[in-house]
Amino acid sequence: MVLEHVGKKHESFGFRFQGDHQNEIVGIHTLGWENVKSTDYHWDGITRREVGKYVFQYTLSGRGMIEMDGKLYPLTSGKAFLVALPSRHRYFLPNDSEHWEFIYITLYGKEAEKAFRFIHEEKGRVINFPPESELIQLLLSIYQKAVDKDITDAFQASALSYAFMMELYRFARNLGAPVQQWPEQIVKAALFAQNHYDKPIGLDDLVEASGLSKYHFTRLFHKTTSMTPLNYLTKIRLDKAMGWLRSSDKSIQEIARLVGYSNGNYFSKVFHKRIGMSPGQFRESKYTVPVDHIVVD
Repeated sequence: MVLEHVGKKHESFGFRFQGDHQNEIVGIHTLGWENVKSTDYHWDGITRREVGKYVFQYTLSGRGMIEMDGKLYPLTSGKAFLVALPSRHRYFLPNDSEHWEFIYITLYGKEAEKAFRFIHEEKGRVINFPPESELIQLLLSIYQKAVDKDITDAFQASALSYAFMMELYRFARNLGAPVQQWPEQIVKAALFAQNHYDKPIGLDDLVEASGLSKYHFTRLFHKTTSMTPLNYLTKIRLDKAMGWLRSSDKSIQEIARLVGYSNGNYFSKVFHKRIGMSPGQFRESKYTVPVDHIVVD
């Protein structure tokens, strides 16, 4: 599951389950997606009321700042921080930043404390994660479950928390699928595409998001992702379109508009060229095609 599959943005969720066993396990305290634009956004890790909580916050776009041990760390696209509550840190929207968009999860429990301590020792407290990394995709899937109201009891929340925590361990130990540390400029462009695929954006917009020249951007993007910027954007749009085709009765024209195409006929041509069938054929085949996902390069 990638960024473009998230149905709703800028929501927050709190989870409060009963039972003395809660502190013995890993659980979700809060989860959310925000886009702050006011410098009033400022959290001090010493003065906060939460105790025994552990925050993981990942920057999607814009720029925030965190201060730890007297040192300032800029939080741009692709950077995450991990902090315990309470502890000596503060994070905020700096005066020279227009906005800071991020997704976060706050965990609790003794096992979460152990995991965060281990990550701090192995990787530090500010870490780069490419948007396609398994940990970030898992976080987005957990957020989507909250949006869909699919986290309804302590057992579900704990299972998701453990999955997230185990993915942190795997990252720290360099296990699982190898994750390339994408250049920051490419992370910015990739996140821009994933956040704005439903708008009429194109190559020039991705170039601008990266901050590079068009020549250097296209070469670096292909070297990093093994696809052109426009193919990457098209992949995002078609992935989302397939989700709509499978899960809704929206018209082809409406789905085209939802994924950034103003013309339904053009969308259908692109879809057929990449997927090998028309959007209508794909929709009607959803109960007979023996696969759950179609991978598009």
